[in-house]
Parts: sequence; C-alpha cells; structure tokens
Amino acid sequence: MYVVINGGGEVGSYLAGTLFKKGHAVAVIDKRGDVIQKLAEELSSDVLLIEGDGCNVRYLRDAGVDRADVFASVTRSDEDNLVSCQLAKLSFSVRRAVARVNSPKNERVFHALGIEAISSTTVISRLIEEEMTVGDIIRLYALQKGRLALLETEIPPDASLPDSLTVSELRIPEGIVLVSLMRGDQVLIPRGNTSIQAGDRILAVTAMGKEEELLRVLHIEKGLHGHDRKERT
Repeated sequence: MYVVINGGGEVGSYLAGTLFKKGHAVAVIDKRGDVIQKLAEELSSDVLLIEGDGCNVRYLRDAGVDRADVFASVTRSDEDNLVSCQLAKLSFSVRRAVARVNSPKNERVFHALGIEAISSTTVISRLIEEEMTVGDIIRLYALQKGRLALLETEIPPDASLPDSLTVSELRIPEGIVLVSLMRGDQVLIPRGNTSIQAGDRILAVTAMGKEEELLRVLHIEKGLHGHDRKERT
C-alpha cells in the first residue's frame, strides 16, 4: 500500500515510521525545511520526503498522490487538512482521504465532504492499516445510543509523578476503561502493573458523564492542566 502523509510533525513522523516498518511505501510532505531535515535523519531513506505546501497541487503531484492508496493530512491546522484532502480527492481522485481533526467541532464538516476524520493518532494508524473507516467506528458507538465517549489526554512532559506509578494505583472508577497508552513510538495495552510516565498519551472509553471523573483522577495523580480532548459519540 502507498500512503502519502501531509504534515511531518510528531503525528506525521509517527505514522510514517509505523507504516513503513509494517512494509508500506510512504511519502511525507511538509513545507518546513528543518522538519524535512529531521525526518531525513530519523526515517529510512526509502521514505520519500517532499519539502512543500501540501495544499499546493504541485507538491501533491511530486509526492505521487495520483497513485496513492491513502492520503492522510495530519497538520495542526484543520483548514490545511481540509484543503489538502479535498485537493487529493478532487484533483487526483485518491481512493481514501484521512484527516487529523484538532478541533472536534470541525469533525462534522470533514465527514460531510467525504473525508475520514479522527483526533487519535493510533486510531488514524489503524484506519489506514486495517482499511477501516471512521464511519465504522461511529456506528459501533452509535449502537450504544450515545452512552459512550472516547477520550484522549496527555500527561505533560514536565509533570512531577510519583516513582513507579502504575495503572492500578490510579484507582480508575467503574464505567471507565483505559484502551491504550502511547509512549513515543510504543503503543501499550494498559494492565494493572503498567507504569505511568510524564509525556504519556492515554486513550480511554468512558460511560457518558464519567469523563470528568477520569480527568479528576488524572489531575489529582499527575497534575493535568488543559490537555484533555474529548470526542463524544
């Protein structure tokens, strides 16, 4: 499978590295020269790197979007992600366009235009790898009649944590399940003895109304301040 990624920041580099290691051909577009240089040092030389604006047809053509199986735009700008995905679909007839959504309120716009949009990095990776669609995920939670919420939150890198803090010590309330813990390039399935570290990203499924309860637990244990993002279904 050939995947073109617009945006070479933390999310883009993670996706590029993960997909390439799993045997897929990958190209990354980013308009920042320093980011391209960093990617050249971190990624395999077989990953195609394009310095340019992913909202410009020229650079999409240079990246070979016309032969891509998937185009994923994962910049920090929802507007750029929307424009680049639209160009990929309309100008190059790319089969699938997947976008990172930074503001949940914009998600409906992406879906209305036929763009698969999600906020979680790991879910984007699964969407591409397993050829799932965001629609499949939404329908799964719709079966619960809106009683579930997907929540992603980050423990600040400078957070002061107790030594050897584990999941079991968090005393997670009923109605909340920790789905995954992302640490650098690792994706961990949380167990009772799984350690919790500063900089970790936590993905959890909660019963509606339990989101703030989980965040209170995390706030007490790890001092989270304004790093939560919620996607209600």
